[in-house]
Amino acid sequence: KTKKNKTNPTPDLSSIIMVKNSQKKGKKSQSYADQHPWLFKAAPRNFGIGRAIQPKRDMTRFVKWPRYVRVQRQRAVLYSRLKVPPSIAQFTHTLDRNQATNVFRLLSHYRPETKVEKKQRLTAAANDDSQGKGAKPVVLKYGINHITTLVEQKKAKLVIIAHDVDPIELVVWLPALCRKMDVPYCIVKGKSRLGHLVHQKTATAVALTEVRKEHAALLQQIIDNVRPQFNDNAAILKKWGGGELGIKTQAMLRKRRLAAEREARV
Repeated sequence: KTKKNKTNPTPDLSSIIMVKNSQKKGKKSQSYADQHPWLFKAAPRNFGIGRAIQPKRDMTRFVKWPRYVRVQRQRAVLYSRLKVPPSIAQFTHTLDRNQATNVFRLLSHYRPETKVEKKQRLTAAANDDSQGKGAKPVVLKYGINHITTLVEQKKAKLVIIAHDVDPIELVVWLPALCRKMDVPYCIVKGKSRLGHLVHQKTATAVALTEVRKEHAALLQQIIDNVRPQFNDNAAILKKWGGGELGIKTQAMLRKRRLAAEREARV
């Protein structure tokens, strides 16, 4: 008997195509990476020391802020926690935004002249012998010693004090002096805003001694607004500041109160 050669029969292409089509119908379409897993090998990163670069994270919580930032934040927390006497707490009572805008709009018309402008004015006056030096321009007065003298002599018509003077002892007595001499005063936010008016970095206080005729009505309106809030307001001399509890303490007390209420219901 002759032996038959056992060879694999040639595959039928049509049957292979039908099988693949049936597999495609049975399974969902896969991505290119799933179909070719040998092309995309997993390579997890090692974030150990000296290894892969760390991903970007929000490190704000771990930033060491400059000392002046830390000091002013700690001071704000202390002012809210500790009991603050009325003489210091009154500086948290400031003009609102609309009233402060009107005050600064008036003050902007009386900014003192710079050194260059003063030199030009004196040079022009010296060249014109007939006029002489002439009258001094009407400007804002600044400097705590100068303003103190003006208030004591009752020459100041309106005194504007900054609320964030540091140390506060520089101006803590000025509101009492203004009330004693019956000089209108107000407290506004921002020693830097007052300093900008007089070409300085900061200013503790500024004062108006006189205004031009076109601004007399506006000045009187501002005085009528600030007198009831500051000069004639006896409540700010008795109101203590601070005494606020921290967030964690408030949460703890809230939990205790709720637990006591639950026990009372039972």
